Amino acid sequence: MEIKILGSGCKKCHQLEKNVRDTVEKLQLVADIEHVTDIERIIGYGVMSTPALVVDNKVVSTGKVLKDKELERVFMRSEKKCNQTRDGLGTQ
Repeated sequence: MEIKILGSGCKKCHQLEKNVRDTVEKLQLVADIEHVTDIERIIGYGVMSTPALVVDNKVVSTGKVLKDKELERVFMRSEKKCNQTRDGLGTQ
């Protein structure tokens, strides 16, 4: 799983990054986590409100700090889609 936290480095951005790292560890997920602060890259995702969260190149949240339970749902949904695609269940 590829996870990006988009934001300039403000307090909320750092809190989202902490929540993401804590949840990934709790769920024992294999994930590449990157905090993107470059405004051009952030705009490239079409994001106008930070912090934002990108999971596997899909923007899943903007303008708020997701809590642990919200992140668990997002990550588990993403893992399920990834596994379905990998197993051939998500292709037509």
